[in-house]
Amino acid sequence: MARLKIHTEQHAVARIGWLRAAVLGANDGIVSTASLIVGVAAASAPRGEILVTGVAGLVAGAMSMAAGEYVSVSSQADSEAADLARERRELETQPEQELAELTAIYVARGLPPGLARQVAEHLEAGNALDAHARDELGISDQTTARPIQAALTSAVTFSVGAALPLATVILTPMTAMIPAVSAASLAFLALLGAVGAKAGGAGVWRATARVTFWGALAMAATAGIGALFGAVV
Repeated sequence: MARLKIHTEQHAVARIGWLRAAVLGANDGIVSTASLIVGVAAASAPRGEILVTGVAGLVAGAMSMAAGEYVSVSSQADSEAADLARERRELETQPEQELAELTAIYVARGLPPGLARQVAEHLEAGNALDAHARDELGISDQTTARPIQAALTSAVTFSVGAALPLATVILTPMTAMIPAVSAASLAFLALLGAVGAKAGGAGVWRATARVTFWGALAMAATAGIGALFGAVV
């Protein structure tokens, strides 16, 4: 008798919580810090001032990303908690209406009414709130809001992303500062786009092109401002 094999699938949606925050943090770290550096370098600032500006941008950006992610994802978590509390009350006060609502969801998905009713009854007998959270509200373990995870992921990946153009500043002669930082940052962005797309199961080339285009646009804009005003902003 052949031995049964257990097939375990790895779905990208399971990574959606931390992956979004990681890609956003790293992308923002590279783009914002490289743009600051290019803008200040275009204003003919010395290396020391460029480094101070970059480090300040790293620290401020990491803290801002962490705070922003925590606040925004906490708002999502609060909304989810409010929806679940309301659903719990409705299951207690109007169970028949909730059963009919769940049945209608399964009918809309293609089940015959009788079978849909049986499925709804069976799921509600197990864990009614979980069934309604998943199928009525769209809340699951994979997609539920995790504020602390999002905040820490964004802060760490922002810092790593920002450190890359800063390292280029340290290793590059002043005469080649702007093209070196720009080229290195675009290469880092392309790599980030490819890695993020691969982790999320999306197309690599489209994600890479999208990330590098907006990064190049941001650096070009700040370089133009620095050259125009000739002063450290």
